[in-house]
Amino acid sequence: MLGMTIISLLTDFGTKDGFIGVMKGVIWGIAPEAFISDLTHEIAPQNVAHGAYILGQSYAYFPAGSVHTAVVDPGVGTQRLGLAARIGSQFFVAPDNGLITIPWKNANQAGESIEIVALNRPEFWLKNVSHSFHGRDIFAPVAAYLARGVPLKDLGDPLPEPVLLDLPEPVINDTDAQAQVILVDSFGNLITNFTRAMAADRKIAEISVAGEKLKGLVSTFGAAQPEALIAMFDSSDRLSVCVVNGSAAGRLSAAVGTAVTIHWA
Repeated sequence: MLGMTIISLLTDFGTKDGFIGVMKGVIWGIAPEAFISDLTHEIAPQNVAHGAYILGQSYAYFPAGSVHTAVVDPGVGTQRLGLAARIGSQFFVAPDNGLITIPWKNANQAGESIEIVALNRPEFWLKNVSHSFHGRDIFAPVAAYLARGVPLKDLGDPLPEPVLLDLPEPVINDTDAQAQVILVDSFGNLITNFTRAMAADRKIAEISVAGEKLKGLVSTFGAAQPEALIAMFDSSDRLSVCVVNGSAAGRLSAAVGTAVTIHWA
């Protein structure tokens, strides 16, 4: 794996402080040829589910052998474990708090191989480990060693049962589907846990959300007038409620957890 391995970073650190730069410095000190991709550093603080959703909709677009380093870690400094994993063709480094839930479930459903270790080999960490910045002291160096080609099994002992989040699933019946908002993006689009595949061969007649009823779907923003309230399947094939050139979250006073009902034709 020597050469320009990609390491992605996903955190809730923001970009105001120096945390991200320091993590990159640690990585480059160990694996100077690594290419670092900033997936996002704007995960809602301490919101593990938010981090899991963003990681889950992003990792598959990276080349095989990429190392995804996710640090949303409200349990830092406690007895929670850190982990490194090979899931399918990609690697993950994170606290063992559910951040890898979606890649793990996708690989299980697809019959892909999964190997996970608990990070308990301090020789692959920085010498001095703080109680509050394992992103720098543990996860960044472990990601760098993976990028250099250190075998996963050398980084720790097998971890047969990682922590997985109980992410909400829609309830689908003969007349409708009961879904909910799971993400609100920076445009104010309301992204739900209902996917195109869940509709199967059913036709969507109406969508109810926050007291509003939307008739059917549009294919893209430009198919409706500015300020129109629309529903569409987004680029990740999730049903989303949007305002053209505006914010659906603001218009509807909606947020994560808001109920969305999909009515069949």
